[in-house]
Amino acid sequence: MYRGRTRLRRGEMESGTTDQRLLDSRGPTDWVHTDPWRVLRIQSEFIEGFGSLAELGPAISVFGSARTPLDDPHYALGETLGRRLTEVGFAVVTGGGPGVMEAANKGASQAGGISVGLGIELPFEAGLNEYVDRGLNFRYFFARKTMFVKYAQGFIVLPGGFGTFDELFEALTLVQTQKVTSFPIVLMGTSYWAGLIDWLRGTVLADGKISERDLDMFRLTDDVEEAVEVMVDARRHRQSSAPGGGETRGSAVPPE
Repeated sequence: MYRGRTRLRRGEMESGTTDQRLLDSRGPTDWVHTDPWRVLRIQSEFIEGFGSLAELGPAISVFGSARTPLDDPHYALGETLGRRLTEVGFAVVTGGGPGVMEAANKGASQAGGISVGLGIELPFEAGLNEYVDRGLNFRYFFARKTMFVKYAQGFIVLPGGFGTFDELFEALTLVQTQKVTSFPIVLMGTSYWAGLIDWLRGTVLADGKISERDLDMFRLTDDVEEAVEVMVDARRHRQSSAPGGGETRGSAVPPE
């Protein structure tokens, strides 16, 4: 079922629906493509996203390639990751597409967790994967990106292409510029990401474009348990640092 642009399945389904469609007009439709009306459409995407995700609870955004086939080891990795994040109390948020995104949603949904997909209107993708239990489709990348960051407590990034790189460097930029705090980022797939990290260290850092500390903003691993523990440690740190929570001796602090 749908609630506005939000798609609900399985345990996320509600007992009733509310139609909010306006009556169609038979007049000219050019007005829907002008900039002032686009502003309202953009506003509606933010409102729908905020309304659908405000009570999501602790969540982790998982990114990776839509082109990863079912028999690829990275698909199995994504499925295991989605299940383990659910088991430690996180909702799993992906881009809602196929490949690694589907794998993480599948792991979360089949483990009884909250499986969220934030899709994007593209000419070559067929909508949300079948394992998304709470889904939204966006027209605008920037509205979608806001939801990924606002309602997640960390990012785990599996091998992917340009879209995955965009999401990774968006997160790194937000952490570097202190637009977000206590935001752990984990890259999974050491052999896949090794070349990028070598370039960051050997070229970007060597040329003074970033600092040594910037390379500590993320963790690189092949181990699902290590990736999940980084997220759990960050959650403990946030809880102990909350007003009235006090600091807990020995609390692990994620790289920032």
